[in-house]
Amino acid sequence: MIAAGEVVQRPASVVKELMENAVDAGATDIKVIVLDAGRTLIQVIDNGCGMSADDAVLCFERHATSKLESAEDLHRIETFGFRGEALASIAAVAEVTLKTRRAEDETGVEVTMAGSEHTGTREVQAPTGCNFAVRNLFYNIPARRKFLKSDSVELRHIIEEFQRVAITRPDIAFTLTHNGKDIHVVKPGRSLKFRIQDLLGPGVVGEIMDVHAETSIGNLSGFVGRPESAKKTLGNQFFFVNGRYFRSPYLHKAVMKAYENLIPDGVTPSYFLFLEVDPASMDVNIHPTKTEIKFEEEQMLFQTVLGAVKEVLGRAGAGGGIDFDNPEDKDMPVIGPSFREYKPQAMPSEGADFSYNPFDPMEESHVDRHENYGVLFEERTLPTHQILVVQGRYILTQSASGIMVVHVRRAMERLLYGRFLKALTANAHVNQTALFPEQVTVGVEGKLLFEDNASLLAGLGFDIVPLGKDTVAVNAVPEGFSAEPGKAEELVRNILGILADDHSSLPGLMEQGLAQKFAAVGAAGAQKPSSPIEAQRLVDALLQEENPEFTPSGKKIISIVPMEEIEKRF
Repeated sequence: MIAAGEVVQRPASVVKELMENAVDAGATDIKVIVLDAGRTLIQVIDNGCGMSADDAVLCFERHATSKLESAEDLHRIETFGFRGEALASIAAVAEVTLKTRRAEDETGVEVTMAGSEHTGTREVQAPTGCNFAVRNLFYNIPARRKFLKSDSVELRHIIEEFQRVAITRPDIAFTLTHNGKDIHVVKPGRSLKFRIQDLLGPGVVGEIMDVHAETSIGNLSGFVGRPESAKKTLGNQFFFVNGRYFRSPYLHKAVMKAYENLIPDGVTPSYFLFLEVDPASMDVNIHPTKTEIKFEEEQMLFQTVLGAVKEVLGRAGAGGGIDFDNPEDKDMPVIGPSFREYKPQAMPSEGADFSYNPFDPMEESHVDRHENYGVLFEERTLPTHQILVVQGRYILTQSASGIMVVHVRRAMERLLYGRFLKALTANAHVNQTALFPEQVTVGVEGKLLFEDNASLLAGLGFDIVPLGKDTVAVNAVPEGFSAEPGKAEELVRNILGILADDHSSLPGLMEQGLAQKFAAVGAAGAQKPSSPIEAQRLVDALLQEENPEFTPSGKKIISIVPMEEIEKRF
């Protein structure tokens, strides 16, 4: 009646189950110790109620649970665990040692398991509670062990599961240690907001607002982020019901709908939303990892979340107002689109290109024939007054057959791709652009990602140094990236998105993929050519590339508008 195919997918699965069992056991102090991202050891120590000698052996049997007294209890689940499958599943794929003692017992018991086999039981001295040591995960299933991701990826999953449990219980002390280094040490907090601050940093707490709603189907509480703090990368999106973390694309849509017209496309706000509903009105037994939940009143919950989040955003004035004294205000109403067709363009400002040197041979016309691309790229390098930059997006210049149009951002992406690929494959030095150091809060997981990829980033020309528990300092960026003050946070968020992906693919493909992603980030934020000379240099550099016609992802960079097509328009 309770089976749902409990499976140990990765080390984080073990951490989740053992932490949840510790909370169910009434522990007030839970320690998680991990070696080699869980491959070598996952140890969870708690001061909960402990187990008797008989239960310590029985807990590793399938469907043996002390958390249900009758089949009817399945309809009112109030604990994290209830199936009696987790410990059996863990013992099937690892070597497990359990030491446990109840407060009323003089001595404790040690039980050892390996590959589902009970290998020993003996009396030991032990403090009250449980001490689970899970060693050599997947030792008996080499294929599963082989396909674990890199240590940094697996550790990130462990941290995620740790945080999901620790957030729900600010009254419990939690510790997470990896390879002897403390990652999280959180003491019992005065409130949920203090727990979020301890786990995710003060920067997150400073960006969130309280949410509260009471309805006939349940209560909603928690926090949502201010619209201006929404990020391009996912992170800090949490739903809980009755203290249990769960995922819900449906309720996520409710949150995003509340932010409509307040945040740009492609960004996501932070939220920490806690639902309290009747346990009988939901089913937590529909998914092996119990991260998906079925609600009887799902549509009403959608409306509750939508209404509560919209209300707090409205009360906080997140929508802003119209500043009639500022004609550039973004919220000023816009006259119909046809108005722009008749609106006169502003007169160009007078100016001179003082860097133009008529005696510089680079300024003189000459033909540069590119063998790989034949007549299409037989281009004339012209005096700079004969090249045009249109809105910073396109460069127009003459070609042998008409007008050549170059997509500026894609051209920059192609150039940066070549530089980064060279740096990744040949350890070539990439010049760095000095920048006033800027500090960016990235969270514990983000800081670990920067630490793990320090040599990779340095080789590409980034000088980004981890600081403290959850912050990095941006000291320098590679040539071609924007060094403008105030852009460090966006750059760091984009880099985090790249580093968060697993890069353990085949050699060669890995370097190409990384170079492509970093090039796209650099091109999006780089300074665009602002003068004909800068535009000419960009075109000249592009035409020296091995494949100047397309970006690494296959998008067109150069287009030739033939004279015939131009003449047809007149």
